[in-house]
Amino acid sequence: MAAAQPELPGGAAAARGCWPALRGCWSAFWDYETPKVVVVRSRRLGLLYRAAQLLILLYFVWYVFIVQKSYQDREAGPESSVITKVKGVTASARRVWDVEEFVRPPEGGSVFSIITRIEVTRFQTRGTCPESLRVHNAACHTDDDCAAGELDPLGSGLRTGRCVPYYRGAARTCEVAAWCPLEDGAAASQFLGATAPNLTVLIKNSVRYPRLRFSKGNLAGRRGDYLKRCTFERDRDPYCPIFRLGFIADQAGENFTELAHGGGVLGVLINWDCDLDLSEAQCNPQYSFRRLDPKHAAASSGYNFRFAKYYNINGTTTRTLVKAYGIRIDVIVHGQAGRFSLIPTIINLATALTSIGVGSFLCDWILLTFMNKNKVYSRKKFDKVCTPGPEGQPQDKEQG
Repeated sequence: MAAAQPELPGGAAAARGCWPALRGCWSAFWDYETPKVVVVRSRRLGLLYRAAQLLILLYFVWYVFIVQKSYQDREAGPESSVITKVKGVTASARRVWDVEEFVRPPEGGSVFSIITRIEVTRFQTRGTCPESLRVHNAACHTDDDCAAGELDPLGSGLRTGRCVPYYRGAARTCEVAAWCPLEDGAAASQFLGATAPNLTVLIKNSVRYPRLRFSKGNLAGRRGDYLKRCTFERDRDPYCPIFRLGFIADQAGENFTELAHGGGVLGVLINWDCDLDLSEAQCNPQYSFRRLDPKHAAASSGYNFRFAKYYNINGTTTRTLVKAYGIRIDVIVHGQAGRFSLIPTIINLATALTSIGVGSFLCDWILLTFMNKNKVYSRKKFDKVCTPGPEGQPQDKEQG
């Protein structure tokens, strides 16, 4: 009777059971796979295969190469210079205003403001006066409600500790040491927007694409008094960069009177989208206009700012405070340019040719997963060929 085999410990038995699997993984690591062509005569599968190829081909030809122009070397974000100049005069009920008075700042940069309404507080001097009712906790009944020496960061000045009558009505507010009288008591409004739509804005813009070595400006190459008599028209005169202020507001979809009364921010967008494979004359600036600030915001709608003019009257420093409402113009330049380059063309052609193989992958997946004879197709498609062993014998049997 044969002797009984000794039992292996649990860990050794588990290791011995895993060994064939490890050998199989190690053997599979050295396998090499090569495609095999199997012709499947199926009209539905063939139609799907050709449709997938056609869609991929159309995508690359139409969208990638024609629309996106992926055969070009492209550069976005041009270097840009903007110089502006406003010309004209406007009038209020009391006087005529020239450019030096209603344009801020006067240097003519890409952001500037045209004043269309002002609230003027004249002859302010350093003294004491009632605080504005718009300031938090400014209202009072007695002096005890006003703490002397208190300074509200959002107020007009330093509180004196007295409760005094307001400028009008029966209200009382805390007295402050400030520039008096405050706007609440003496501001007078003047509207400058009646003739402002006829003001003209000259926008000189030049761009440069350094990597593509291309530069151009938006001024026509004409001499004489051309700029003195032209205004911008998109179709007839695209190289006259002189715009009426009313035209800019209309193109942005704004009512000029309402805009001038409350103020607002308008954007003049200049787009330089240039195909440098064409002639330079085809690279033209495209202008668009829109309002940039929130028009219907409940808090702080419109656009306004303050400035003061100082005088010396009989040895007393006096100032005129102006709260100005206006139309702020932001000139924004963007764009991109492209020129044919061999490197992106080769890369995108290789991507297109590779992507056509997606149709084969899709059809193979359907063939081996959903077709009725998927097992038969699988045996036809996959063969395993074993190389001879050291003594001329195959290491594995041929399958398939």
